[in-house]
Amino acid sequence: MATSLDELRSQSCTPLKGAEHALSVGEVSGLVALLPGWGLSDDGKTISKDFGFKNFYRTMAFVNAIAWIANREDHHPDMEVGYGHCLVRYTTHDVGGLSRNDFVCAAKVEALRG
Repeated sequence: MATSLDELRSQSCTPLKGAEHALSVGEVSGLVALLPGWGLSDDGKTISKDFGFKNFYRTMAFVNAIAWIANREDHHPDMEVGYGHCLVRYTTHDVGGLSRNDFVCAAKVEALRG
């Protein structure tokens, strides 16, 4: 398991299917701690962060960058987009919770804000 944000960011997603790929509570806790400002849902199956921006143009540029990451990694977040903000949520539906892929992509998204 990754021990730093940079290490996590350098990884790539792999296809995962089945509950055996869901991370344990301990693994999730350790990985969430690497992601500044990201939170864990009450049921422990989703991580999310709401990113703020000065205007709609910057928000949409961020959304498009996330779309590029999602396409490249073949792992797609749920996003809620409004003027000046984008809420990003990751979960791995095929494992019924959080997988390593969620944290790899979240780390890549975090790098966009540099």
